[in-house]
Amino acid sequence: MPNTVSRTTGGPPRVLVVDDEHDVADTQALKLGERYETTVAYSGQAALDAAGPEFDAVLLDRRMPDVHGDDVLSRLRERGYDGIIIMLTAVDADLNILEMPFDDYLQKPVDQSTLLSTLDQHLDRSDEDDRLDEYFRISSKLSVLEREKSASQLESSAEYTKLKERARELEWVLKAENDDFEELKQTYQSISRS
Repeated sequence: MPNTVSRTTGGPPRVLVVDDEHDVADTQALKLGERYETTVAYSGQAALDAAGPEFDAVLLDRRMPDVHGDDVLSRLRERGYDGIIIMLTAVDADLNILEMPFDDYLQKPVDQSTLLSTLDQHLDRSDEDDRLDEYFRISSKLSVLEREKSASQLESSAEYTKLKERARELEWVLKAENDDFEELKQTYQSISRS
């Protein structure tokens, strides 16, 4: 178990769980409760009202009736929220996720082990190289899309091609500068995102 602490309180990391389905939100919070301090928001607006720098991470559903998760994500980033945002959703990924500023993308249902591993990995790296975080953000998007879309759909996307090239550049640099890069990459890839 990682020794991750909140960047604001020094205690357990604080996670905001956002889902309009009360049972789903409560279950996710329960899954995290052994390691994280959780708060639940049952709508997009409630998430916007609650989210702030005191939260180390946000688990964010995409499809919510009042304020869509994509809009919540955009507004949080526009407001300067720089914590981890993980999309936790049943919505099939489309090419529009390439431009979305999330840190990871998990498709429901998500088991406790996957949820904890994903959060641990992101929160445990908070003081590391920003390029490593960028590499894993891009890798999350690419891996989700490569499972959901055909090769021809991906090849026709200039944004996908651009991100794929950026991932290659980052991987080359990170391998040269970090002796443990391959181990970090394997740990990241071991998490099931579908």
